[in-house]
Amino acid sequence: MQLGSDGNFELTYCTNIHPGNGWDEVFANLRKYGPALKSRLSPNAPFGLGLRLSNQEAKELVESNSLEELAAFLDENGLYVSILNGFPYGSFHRQVVKADVFAPDWRDKERLAYTLRLAKLLKRLLPAGAEGGISTVPLSYKRWIAPGDAEAWPSIVQNITAVAETMARMRRSENILMHLDIEPEPDGLIENGAEIVDFYQNRLIPVAAPMLAKALEVSLEEAREDLLEHVRICFDTCHLAVEYENFDAMLKQFTDAGIKVGRLQISSALKIELHGDTLRRAGLSADLEPFAESTYLHQVIERRISGELHRYPDLIKALPSIQDREAAEWRIHFHVPLFVEQCGNFGSTQGQIRTAMELLKRSHFTRHLEIETYTWDVLPASLKQDLLESIVREYQWVIEAFQA
Repeated sequence: MQLGSDGNFELTYCTNIHPGNGWDEVFANLRKYGPALKSRLSPNAPFGLGLRLSNQEAKELVESNSLEELAAFLDENGLYVSILNGFPYGSFHRQVVKADVFAPDWRDKERLAYTLRLAKLLKRLLPAGAEGGISTVPLSYKRWIAPGDAEAWPSIVQNITAVAETMARMRRSENILMHLDIEPEPDGLIENGAEIVDFYQNRLIPVAAPMLAKALEVSLEEAREDLLEHVRICFDTCHLAVEYENFDAMLKQFTDAGIKVGRLQISSALKIELHGDTLRRAGLSADLEPFAESTYLHQVIERRISGELHRYPDLIKALPSIQDREAAEWRIHFHVPLFVEQCGNFGSTQGQIRTAMELLKRSHFTRHLEIETYTWDVLPASLKQDLLESIVREYQWVIEAFQA
């Protein structure tokens, strides 16, 4: 659905909200929720879906007539798809995901094949004249690649370049603009603004531009522009708030480096002020235990009294350190509902979402906004509500915050 008086922004929600494995389950969720949400939120105008497809579901669509069935369903119901979630390759619900969500990473040709498959699907679904994006992992999981690994980076850059080449050819021959949106995440190979800029300036552009120039038979400068057009960043407000990023300063770094944002992914993290005595901290630990669930990674970044940041790979590993008196604040990669500012004794990074939207209205750094609260199944009981009503509340909060 369109946002803004000039309609320059598109607001969607990511369908990874809905548990479902296999195309039949995914399609059943689209049929159940898509038209119902449109009737509530955008009865008189097209309503967008941020479609999440696993590799298996993408294969099912490519190898059957289901893609045409999907396209017909979208048309008949006033729905459209312009962005895909290509981050999780495999199943994302009802089983342990943890660090496997990053696999296969961008060293692996199977990640490339999956992404190109998604590009083929998006090309068919993309409305005429629309701009499309495919989100993806932050290249790899940082703990999988040793510093100085001589083989990892060339493989990553080569595979990313192959996607850029495909998309550049599509733009030249068919006038279709599509981009790959790399999504930084705590403990990802690139996880914050400084690492993003370093990747572009010191790894992607110097190596990929000559490769792309040769493949497309264009100048080095044209190839550089192609890379910046087709390889963008997915700005996830939860992930980057957990990193304690200054959004304004980070976006300025991106602008100075020519880096584009493919989408603003709207999500909120847990935020905990660690002050008080031993008894209070013990209470916080007990209250946090329901959030230390076994399905997803919930990375914790701790701000210490000195200002130094300390990282824990998962909440369950952080909890034993909650009594450390040098710890001042925890930010936890747990997607809590956008409309929740306070979760009992815990806060959220809702304020950082408001900051990002103010920056968006000022600088128009992307067209696409995507709601991505995918943890409804694993939320503590106190935060669970009817899913349809919860999604509607997420939209209403975003619309009100955008208009404020």
